[in-house]
Amino acid sequence: MHQTLPGVAVNRATDAYRGTGKTDARDARVIADQARMRRDLQPIRPGDEAAIELRLLTEYRTDLVTDRTRVTNRLKSLLNSMFPALERVLDLGTAGPLVLLTGYQTPAAIRRAGKRRLTTWLRNRKVWRAEALAEKAVTAAERQHTAVIGEKPTAKMVHTLAKEVMALNEKIAETDKLIEGRFREHELAEVITSVPGIGTTLGAELLAAIGGSLDAFPTPDQLASFAGVAPAPRDSGQVSGNDHRPVKYHRRLQRVFYTSAMISTQSDPNSRRFYDRKRAEGKRHVQAVLALARRRVNVIWALIRDRRCYTVTPPVTHAT
Repeated sequence: MHQTLPGVAVNRATDAYRGTGKTDARDARVIADQARMRRDLQPIRPGDEAAIELRLLTEYRTDLVTDRTRVTNRLKSLLNSMFPALERVLDLGTAGPLVLLTGYQTPAAIRRAGKRRLTTWLRNRKVWRAEALAEKAVTAAERQHTAVIGEKPTAKMVHTLAKEVMALNEKIAETDKLIEGRFREHELAEVITSVPGIGTTLGAELLAAIGGSLDAFPTPDQLASFAGVAPAPRDSGQVSGNDHRPVKYHRRLQRVFYTSAMISTQSDPNSRRFYDRKRAEGKRHVQAVLALARRRVNVIWALIRDRRCYTVTPPVTHAT
């Protein structure tokens, strides 16, 4: 199976070889020696077509979410500098407040509109609980009667950023539909989503990371190591049990296992009991969740291998 070797590593290793000229033969020798000596190289996993498509879609979704977070933070910062009372009462992670900011940004504008008119304006745009949102906005406006310097250009930028967040929300929703449709077509979709804490998005990221199968992971230990949930020993002659997170691992896959493990503590009694036991042993929250994530790797690996869905209570085997 082919191995991957980073170009930077090859360039650095070249300095240890004789000669200064750059030739194809010299580069080939360096690459061959490094591939022979190093033990941290990951095999290339071609993956199936569905897994490749899911990888592209989930990566695109991650970019969209990152952009949304950046724009939302900028929007909060601007709103806080101009209208802090309103920024404190708005949840910009929901649609209603964003719609409000596309029409009204300043305290004076909200006071002029008044609660009744503002409620009607929001309802016409199908905002949920329009009256409650209008009341929050008007109450916040009554607390601030002073216009800050640069209010007009700031209000324009708030309007622009609110529209941008709404557009990103639409793109994310569209991408989620594409991901769900492609994921549901995969033969492992039902098995993966049967595991508590794993929905369509996390399941799609899991499939994308492993290439759609366990071919590259003959054992659950190898999958756990690749996902970064299996501590790597860094023992010395005098110190043992010095385990640390591995230097190289698939960060998005680690997020899948960690996030799903954390969610499962609220929905799966088996996961909750394991988490509580680790906490009772003195482990911190993050350590307990990581321990649960490592345990779930074994479970998910076995379910995929056997093409079997997860059950809270294991089936009883009767002796014959």
